[in-house]
Amino acid sequence: MNPAGTPTPQPRERTDLPAEVAAAPAPILPVFAAPFSLRMADPDSSDPEMMAEWMARPHLLESWEQDWDAERRRENFRIQLAGNYSRPCILSMDFAVLGEPERGVRDIAYLEFYRAAKDEIGAFYDCDPGDIGYHIATAETAVIGKGIMTAWMSTLTAAVFAADPNCRRIMGDPDHRNVAIARSLAKVGFQRLAEIDVRPDRRISLHAFPRTPEDLPVV
Repeated sequence: MNPAGTPTPQPRERTDLPAEVAAAPAPILPVFAAPFSLRMADPDSSDPEMMAEWMARPHLLESWEQDWDAERRRENFRIQLAGNYSRPCILSMDFAVLGEPERGVRDIAYLEFYRAAKDEIGAFYDCDPGDIGYHIATAETAVIGKGIMTAWMSTLTAAVFAADPNCRRIMGDPDHRNVAIARSLAKVGFQRLAEIDVRPDRRISLHAFPRTPEDLPVV
């Protein structure tokens, strides 16, 4: 097992970690109020098949570049769950909020919560072992452009801080060209820190939501 805790390091996962960062536990999942709910992705369920279909959808294929088959996704889930770097999750929503109660509660998005200090972005700011980063892939197009996901994001920070008292800030790191995500982060209170070339082929816009003003990190 590598120092970050995952049996096989993930593409963004750092292995050159100080002991206090390596010892940080896996992200603690936040709890959301209705109409949303969050659960851990299950490699032994139909989740890998669902994810394979989701990530092949044009709007996610372009941004995530993870057109993996179900078996590769299943193995990736198992690797994540065996370590303490990240947690794969499924976000669901009760469609009654859209006036469609007949659709019931449906899975709408994939999320990854990760320890930012164990991620490649941790090398570019004064990270704390408890920092949490997240990525989201909204698969259900019926909720896109209606303010639904922005409303969910507005509850995210309080939920993460409530779940993990050791988390000093929540980090976002979209591609620097993703203006829509940057705008959504700003709407819910994230502060843009800088644009950073984390790799020769990846330039990000780094954002942070601190628990207190004193917790705002420095690049």
